[in-house]
Amino acid sequence: MAYSHGSKAALKVNDGSSLRDFSPYLTSVSFPKSIDTAEVTTLADTAKEYIIGLSDATISADGIYDPTLDGWLASIAGTSSVTGLAFEYSPQGTTAGNVKYSGNCFLTSYEIGTAVDGAASVTIEFQVTGAVTKGTN
Repeated sequence: MAYSHGSKAALKVNDGSSLRDFSPYLTSVSFPKSIDTAEVTTLADTAKEYIIGLSDATISADGIYDPTLDGWLASIAGTSSVTGLAFEYSPQGTTAGNVKYSGNCFLTSYEIGTAVDGAASVTIEFQVTGAVTKGTN
């Protein structure tokens, strides 16, 4: 697997007017995906049986508070669009040929925190809605 040295992960989310690059404000991004299963075991079975169900994904990010990022998040908080807001996540950066995941999401949580001995921080959660597409930059 080739890795692009010097290339940083990138998370972009549409703030209602354009796709904004959240990456300069973030220190970590997590993109867990899961697939439901339904048990279909019958009385005659000797072991449990399952079928595949629907997929799900979320995006979690932590970072450093910045008024620009705060403005973008404030503009999308409570967005009632049926399709959600477009996102792009490039875990190895946006260099041509690198993997990029895209789809739509809703902002579900935004927390600002301040510690005595540190910079103000942010924790952001998005719920992906609909299918996720895997492509390249």
